[in-house]
Parts: sequence; C-alpha cells; structure tokens
Amino acid sequence: MRFLCLRWTRRVPYMERGDILPIKGKRGGLCALQGSDSQDASRQRKERKKTVSFSSMPTEKKISSASDCIAAMVDGSELKKVRSNSRVYHRYFLLDADMQSLRWEPTKKESEKAKIDVKSIKEVRTGKNTDTFRTNGTYDQISEDSAFSIIFGENYESLDLVANTADVANIWVTGLRYLISYGKHTLNMIESTQNNMRSSWLGELFDEAGGNNSRKISLCAAVQLVKKLNPGLKNVKIELKFKELHKAKDKAGCDITKEEFIEVFHDLCTRPEIYFLFVQFSSNKEFLDTKDLMIFLEAEQGTAQVSEDTSLEVIQKHEPSKEGQLKGWLSLDGFTNYLMSPECQLFDPEQKTVCQDMNQPMSHYYINASHNTYLIEDQFRGPSDVTGYIRALKMGCRSVELDVWDGPDNEPVIYTGHTMTSQIVFRSVIDALNKYAFVASEFPLLLCLENHCSLQQQRVMFQHLKKILGDKIHVEPPKPEDCYLPSPLALKGKILLKGKKLSTACTASEGEVTDEDEGAEMSQRMSIETAEPQTVAPKKFQLSKDLSDLVTLCKSVEFKDFPTSFQSQKQWELCSFNEVFATRCASDFPGDFVNYNKKYLARVYPSPMRIDSSNMNPQDFWKCGCQIVAMNYQTPGLMMDLNIGWFRQNGSCGYVLRPAIMREHVSYFSANTKDSVPGVSPQLLHIKIISGQNFPKPKGSGAKGDVVDPYVYVEIHGIPADCGEQRTKTVNQNGENPLFDESFEFQINLPELAMVRFVVLDDDYIGDEFIGQYTIPFECLQPGFRHVPLQSLTGEVLPHTLLFVHVAITNRRGGGKPHKRGLSVRKGKRSREYASMRVLLIKAVDDVFKTAMLPLREATDLRENMQNAIVSFKELCGLSAVANLKQCILALSPRLTGTDNSPLLVFNLADQYPNLEPQGLLPEVLKKVVTTYETVIQTSKTLLESYEGVYERILQTQKAAMAFHENIHDSAVKEGLKGRKLHKAVESFTWNITILKGQLDLLKHARNEVQENLKQIHYAALTSNLSKGGPPGGPESKSRRSLEAIPEKATAEEELSDDDN
Repeated sequence: MRFLCLRWTRRVPYMERGDILPIKGKRGGLCALQGSDSQDASRQRKERKKTVSFSSMPTEKKISSASDCIAAMVDGSELKKVRSNSRVYHRYFLLDADMQSLRWEPTKKESEKAKIDVKSIKEVRTGKNTDTFRTNGTYDQISEDSAFSIIFGENYESLDLVANTADVANIWVTGLRYLISYGKHTLNMIESTQNNMRSSWLGELFDEAGGNNSRKISLCAAVQLVKKLNPGLKNVKIELKFKELHKAKDKAGCDITKEEFIEVFHDLCTRPEIYFLFVQFSSNKEFLDTKDLMIFLEAEQGTAQVSEDTSLEVIQKHEPSKEGQLKGWLSLDGFTNYLMSPECQLFDPEQKTVCQDMNQPMSHYYINASHNTYLIEDQFRGPSDVTGYIRALKMGCRSVELDVWDGPDNEPVIYTGHTMTSQIVFRSVIDALNKYAFVASEFPLLLCLENHCSLQQQRVMFQHLKKILGDKIHVEPPKPEDCYLPSPLALKGKILLKGKKLSTACTASEGEVTDEDEGAEMSQRMSIETAEPQTVAPKKFQLSKDLSDLVTLCKSVEFKDFPTSFQSQKQWELCSFNEVFATRCASDFPGDFVNYNKKYLARVYPSPMRIDSSNMNPQDFWKCGCQIVAMNYQTPGLMMDLNIGWFRQNGSCGYVLRPAIMREHVSYFSANTKDSVPGVSPQLLHIKIISGQNFPKPKGSGAKGDVVDPYVYVEIHGIPADCGEQRTKTVNQNGENPLFDESFEFQINLPELAMVRFVVLDDDYIGDEFIGQYTIPFECLQPGFRHVPLQSLTGEVLPHTLLFVHVAITNRRGGGKPHKRGLSVRKGKRSREYASMRVLLIKAVDDVFKTAMLPLREATDLRENMQNAIVSFKELCGLSAVANLKQCILALSPRLTGTDNSPLLVFNLADQYPNLEPQGLLPEVLKKVVTTYETVIQTSKTLLESYEGVYERILQTQKAAMAFHENIHDSAVKEGLKGRKLHKAVESFTWNITILKGQLDLLKHARNEVQENLKQIHYAALTSNLSKGGPPGGPESKSRRSLEAIPEKATAEEELSDDDN
C-alpha cells in the first residue's frame, strides 16, 4: 500500500547569532556571512518558495538483497524511456515471471516486440552515459543517479531509462546484472549463497549471548546484542522491531529465537545503498574476494600500491565472520564495517600530521588566531576566564591576546578596557600559557600584548614573563641582512611577543610610545549608539625598556598606506587592521594587499560593532593573504566552523602554508577575482550525497515531536569565483537512514584556498533547524566513497551521526550537448582559448614575452588534445567524466570478450604505449573502440615526446624575462611611462610571469597525467586477462614490473632554482 502525502513547505529567514546585517538566511547557510564582502561574493541564498511536495511513502520491506530486486522487477515499475529526439515516454516496465524477458507497456508495437530478451543484454550502464542521453535536449534536467541504460543486441543498441528515484534505478541495475550473469538460475544461485556468512556469524554471537544450550534469549539481551553491533540504533526502535515481528507471527512471550534475531538484524542493519555498491564490485557474488577488493580500493578509493596482501589486511581487520577471514572473503557486513571505519573518512589521514614545508618565512603561513582570548562571552559585559586561553591553545590557536591593565595589590590584570568585562590576574594567564603553549603544536606562539599598565606594574609584568616563561621567549633581535621573518621551524618551541617597542636609539630605562587600545574603539562605538558622543583620542604612554626588549620579531606599528609600507616597513614590523578598514583595503587595493602580505605579517581584528562577540568571515581576509585573522573562539557558528575546518589541515599545528601564487615574489593575484586564476588549472569537484545515518532531533526543537525531515546543503567557500552551494531534496520523516542520492558539481578555480562545507538541516514549517555540519579544506578531501562525521553547533562530534558521500575530482567536464558543456566541450583549435601575454609598452621586455606565444599555444594543444581524446574514450566506455582509465578498461573488458570467453581484442604491453590488437574480425562497435583508443595513445605519445622541448622554450622565456625584474620600474620610466600606465606595466609584467609559471605547471601536470594513465592501462589489461607481451611472472609481478617499466625523464624543471622562480 502507498500513501499520498500533501506537504506545504515554506522558507523562513533564520539569522545566525551575531549577524550585523539583516541578511536573509539560516544557520549554516552561505547568506549568514558576517563580513561586509558577503554581498560582493554573491552568496546570498534565495528564499525557498512555497511548494507542494507529493511523496510516496512505501510501507513494504526495504530492498537489501538480489532476490528483493528480482521480486521488485517482477512486480514492475514506472520508468521514463528516453529517445534521442528529445522525447520522453512514460512506460511501465516489468520482468517476466520466468525471468527470460523484459517487457514494457503501453506500446504501439506488438506485445512480442515490446520486449528485450535477457540473453541479448550485453551490459547495464549507470548514469547518463550513452549517446542518446548526451544528445537529448532534456540532458540537464535528468538526474544522473536515476538514469541507466540497457545495452543489448549484436549492434549494441541502447534502451535508455530514467527511474523516479535513484533507489528504483539501483534495483533494476542490480537485478539485471544478476540476470546477465546467471540467467534462469539466478534465484537458485541467490538462495544457495545468500547471507550464509552473515547467518553463521550472527548465529555464533547468539549462541554466546544465550549459552550454547539455549535456543532463545531474552528480549533485553537481544536488543543489547543488536545495539552492540550497530551503536547508532535506538533501543526503542530495536525493541519495537522485535515486538512487531512477534505480532506478525501471533507469537506470545518475549523470548527471541536465533532466526528472529537474524531477521531483525537483517532488517535494521542492512543499508541498501551499501548493498547496491557492494554488488557492483562483487562480480554478482555475495562477497568480495581479494581481487574484487583490490579493484575497489585502487579504482574507486584511490588507494596507491594495492596488492592482494592489502586486500587481505582489510578483510582480516573488518570481516566479522570466521568463514570470511579464513577464505579471504569480505561479506556485506565486513564491507559496511570498512566503509564506516576511520580509513574511509573524508579527511585525508596524511593531513593529520604536519605535512607542509615549515621552513618558509612566517609571513607565508596562515596563523590560527584568537581575539580577546580571555573572554568567554560578549565583548562588553561578559566574564573573563583563564579557561579561554586553555581552550584556544588546545584547539591549535597560535596567536592569543592579552589586554593588560593596572590591578590591585600591584598585580596587573587582564580585561577589555572601557567595558564592564570581569578581570583575571595576569600571572595566572602566564602560568596557563606556560603549561599549555605547546600542548597542541610545537610551532611558535604569538602573544599579542596590549599594554596599558603604569611603569611600576610593567616591571611586574616583565618579572612574571621572564620568571615563568624564561627561555621560551624569543629575545634574539632580527638579523639586518634578512629580508624575511624566520620560519616556524626555526622558531619551534618559542613564544613571540607582539607589542610596542622603543626606538633602538633609546638608552633610558623607559620611553614614550603610542597606546594601542581596541577597547577604546568599542567604548566609542557604544557611546555613539547610546547618543552620548565621546571621543577617545589615541594617547601616549611610557614603556619600560625591559618589556620593550622582549618584543623582537613582531613590533606593532601603525599602517598608513601601501606605498609607504613597501618603501619603509621592516619585515619584523606588524600592522593590525580593523575589520572594516581591512575590508576597504581588500576592495580598493586587492593586488597591493596580496603583495604586502608576501613579506609582512598582517593581523585583522573584529569591528568594534561586534559587541556580542560575533565573528567576521575569515575567508574575506585569507584571500588577501592576511595571516592573522583574530576570531572570537567563544562564539560558535559558520565563521568559526570555517576557521576550525581550515586549521584542521597540516596536523592542526596552527600554521597553514598559503597558496604559491600568494607567496612567490613575482606573481599576480587579485583577491576579488570572479574568474579563473591566471596560471592555475580549475578543478571540477563532483560530490554525490548518498545517505545519512542517525540524525538527531535539533536541540530545542519540539514542534514536530521526534520527526526529522532532513536535507543537505553542500557549500563551497573560497575566492569569490568559487563560492557556491547546492541542496538536496528533503527526505520526509526519516532521520535514521535517509537516502538522498543526489550529485552536484562545482568548479574550483583556486583549490588551495577552497573549503567544502556539508550542512544538514531539518525542514520545518517555522524555520529550518540546524542538525550538524562538517567543514573541510578542498586539499584534504579523499576521493571515493567516504563517511563524513557531523559536528554540533559548538563543534563536538555527534555520536554515530554520519553522511555517506562519493567524491571525485577531475579537470574536465563531460556529457551534455557540446554547447552546454562549458569547460568540457571538445574544442576545435579555432575556438580553443590560449593563454595570452599582456603588452607592457616596454619594447625589450615585450619582445622577450613574444617568444613564448608559439610554445604556449603548442602546450595548450598538447594538453587539450590528450584530454579531449580521454573524454571521448570515457564516453565510449559508458562512463562519466569522474571515471579514470583503469575503470574504463575494466568496464570495457566484457565487450572485448567473445561468447566462448576468448578475447576479441588484447593489449600488447611489450611497448611503452600499449596497442589494442584485434584477434579476428571485429563488429563495428569494437572498431570504434579501437579508433578512439588509438587517438588516446597517439595524443599521449605526442605529449610525452614533445614535452621536454616545449617546456624548455617556455622556461627560457621565463628566465630571460626575469632578468628585467629588478629594474622593471626604471625601464618603464625610460620608455616614458608614468602614473597609471607605469603601474599597469609593472602589473602586466607580474601577470605574464604568473602565466608562464602556471603554463609550465599545467604542462608538467599533463605529463604526469599521461604517465599515470599508461600505468592504469597496463594494470587494467593485466587484471582483465586481456594482455599479451608483458614480462613473465604472475599477474601481480607482471603488473608491478609493467608499471615500473614506464620511464619518467628528468627535465629542465628540476634545474630551475627558487631564485629563478
């Protein structure tokens, strides 16, 4: 029975705590951005209009086995039949009871013609991966996850279908693949093998729980046993399931038999989405053997250097049944255990330790920073507590603030001046810093000292600092010959004081400096808002020389403008920017701000308007290269999610290396770019939101009882060109295991600065409530099938609350009509976009840059020709753009094998470039495969053979141009350029150098891609037993030797030193 639900939903604006502007949005949405640049970034979320939602809620048993799929196909489903003429027909498809034919109705054909014999089916493809789909006018409206195609007949015709849901599509794909493998014996095969490993394993557990002589266990014991195996399940649900089973059987009593226990476990703990994935790789068996698992690990999960030993290790670690462990088989339960293990979390485990170069100048890193660290609530009346420092340091914070004032009994105290915040003793804070400074990170800690004390209490401050922190304080003065600050590695274990410093000419025991007082700004703001104008002018104060001498590498100075700083600022001088002023600099001088931060540290602190301790958007200032963006750690929300997520990389050490384009001395980057970044190849991020697990009811939400209607937002945060978001549909009344099955695609123009954020919300009538979120840097994503551990509003991990996703990263789009493909279109040379050089109006320099035009065009053609050939080959193999060549060959292998299992085509691996050799007469469809494959090999070979010469010519142009760098300004003046033209000439020079460096990197990346592709072809050919001419030995040794045989020539890029860069 099915029930039709009519649902009225509407969107109600929801404001995150601390928003300055009344921007419409919700907790966790992009429009909750608190920075002034949020509108410029065009990230406002559109209000969701009132909609009527019709949803079918099946009450029948969920699909969790091949026999369930076959039964559902016999019952039939309504599917959309897609034709190449843009027409779509609604038809009812069903499998004959004898499982020999697939039929559809209504039809104008004779009933015997409106069918396909199962024996004639060659392949079942998932997604929109046939010519019919690609050329259909409704391509963009068809869900990738609900589409599939049946390839049948000697001419490889396609029947292209779209199900109402991805779940229905999975049922048909799974059932048809079983039928192709086993024909009329499918059900017999399923019955003979189904759940044997699971049943024996669960039977042993049941016997242990009840004692070997007991045939029953109590209801309570059964509930606890299921709960132990699946901790995310609620006791109430497990108990209810057992009682429903007893009621259905009219059984009295509460004791549970072994069969009942196994049945309830099967119903509650089998995840259909994992089952459908499992059977894709199990060769239609009820387990994965070591070879199946190898293919999954290497082709899907991107695991490097996989062997059968690797597979056995996974099986021994995650397979619960003794039979599976002994035979080297991974059951569905073992596969589920593996996918839910830490190995399959989204975050790259390599990033859990320090993995970046820590020997760069400090100005080349983002530094995890806290604002008014002592506060644990708002900025004006909130309490101060030493726990604020402890919490921040444990979270990897590397810059804390101390606002120090005269206190009673000659003991300095810390609080925000001119406010009603409470006070804490300076000494207790220094004690805490001494204890916790290097608990989470060994890299340098900055103490931002706002000193408002009298000389008498300054001497007390100095004594506490020296006595408690001692040698941890860095006191060595900067070396005059150094142009940059020391590296975090060189300053490991050191504490740096940031504050005012007396002139080197001062010989007295004290001197006069300008006061720093952020609290005065806030007090002034509060006075304005209460109609009591009060001006707090900057004042002078006396600074102790002893305290001054503790400030070495972070001397506080006032920022005037960029030209002045470029001319006179020292690398050890640090400027603090009010959020509002920093936003203005980012908007008016985006290029200058980036160049300024290549050498100098910049600290940005929140606007005094933020008296409620709300947070600014750190991305607004990271994109300008600002290293120290001070956050209010006590205030959870979107902005702190971004900060915490960002600094989770590089071992959570509090230092993250900035993108190369923001560090290199000669490079062009504008913080407000809304287009692709010069010299950086855009990446395409493909994310599929598959399902969720154990979503809790939002705290404080009681309008719907325990009902949860979840949906997921995927957000991209980064430079303005990258910011975007997509949302799934709402799954009604299911927070326990909602299935979404929706795919999204994002173009990422500056991957090194991008972040991905998953937000789960509860669709409510009154306002969408926050359930959980997870924020991760783009560079930390692991490809493949991954689980995402969701976190609460305050950052704690929600127990057993997960999103199940698939992630793939490519550099091209595929599919769709050519005019709709964007970057994916296979461009002819006439429409191809080539990198261009800007004209400086300095003849000698322009002549040098002109020499790069031809090799730049050649480099683009080499890359594009190779990548277009691979896109065509993927399409011919019936796979999407996210597939790799290994997956293509494996998908193609059934077509390359005849009815007697003899190969129709084999890969000759004797050559570096494997050829496809026919083993007899080929049908037309395979001739097309050979032609397309030969194009892949030919374009790859051309790229490898031309690489060194083209690379060298571009490199020589870059070196010749860099010879003008030191005197480019004078050369422009000699040519008569001045004012704006002079500035433009210097900017164009850095643009051109950036283009040359970027094109060299892209060409090198393409070379590496070709070498990896050739390795994948070797591996897949050996795995599929479609190879000849390889080295002697078993499949594993042949695979490894073949891969090792592919040469990687050393080229001129290794000779290019950092100075040349």
